[in-house]
Amino acid sequence: MAHTALPDPGRDAKDAALVQAMFDRVAPRYDLANALLSFGQDAHWRRVTAAAARPAGAVVLDVASGPGNVAIALIARGARRVVALDLSLNMLLEGARRDYPDVAFVHGDAQRLPFPDGSFDAVTISFGLRNVPDPRVALEEFARVLRPGGRVVIAEFAAPTWPPFRTLYTEYLMRALPEVARVVSSDAPAYRYLADSIRAWPDRATVASWLERAGFGEVRVKDLSGGVVAVHRGFRRA
Repeated sequence: MAHTALPDPGRDAKDAALVQAMFDRVAPRYDLANALLSFGQDAHWRRVTAAAARPAGAVVLDVASGPGNVAIALIARGARRVVALDLSLNMLLEGARRDYPDVAFVHGDAQRLPFPDGSFDAVTISFGLRNVPDPRVALEEFARVLRPGGRVVIAEFAAPTWPPFRTLYTEYLMRALPEVARVVSSDAPAYRYLADSIRAWPDRATVASWLERAGFGEVRVKDLSGGVVAVHRGFRRA
């Protein structure tokens, strides 16, 4: 069966239309595929991301929200309101069908956020920044829509810190993940792209430097699951 073209996995060569089309195709079985491919760890990663945003009483923007799983975790931790933004209409439709209270689903581009300056107390993005054509532009947009002192939290895949585990993880990404995805996903080739894009993603120090240049201070990183995931946090400088 022929598949639509996939984005380039490299950091600076992504076509936004191809990214949108890819996520539109994987939307129907997105949650199932993520749970199986992460061995159930994806729910934990979402909870940690939501907790790091300290959302109690806050208005939060969740970018690359997909069907709204992080948005719901934010509401569970006391967020007053969450705007769940995604480039994929099918992902947003999946979330809207679940009728989450206090979550507004918005179609939009992380590089051109459709919100006024200083609209949010916190911005989160989980496993979506590496799919943005220019992540540095997106970070500048996050800073723009945050109030001074507002918090940004980025969860993204990373290279495990222990070399033997890093080797095993890389083998899983490049060999096992596409095979598992072929069984459980609505578009297995998309997961080959996702594996390649994880390998192409820069290291923690580079991401931290992007945050600092975008206007964030007190940047910190926390590793999860042996370094498979890195959660960066920062605060918008006044």
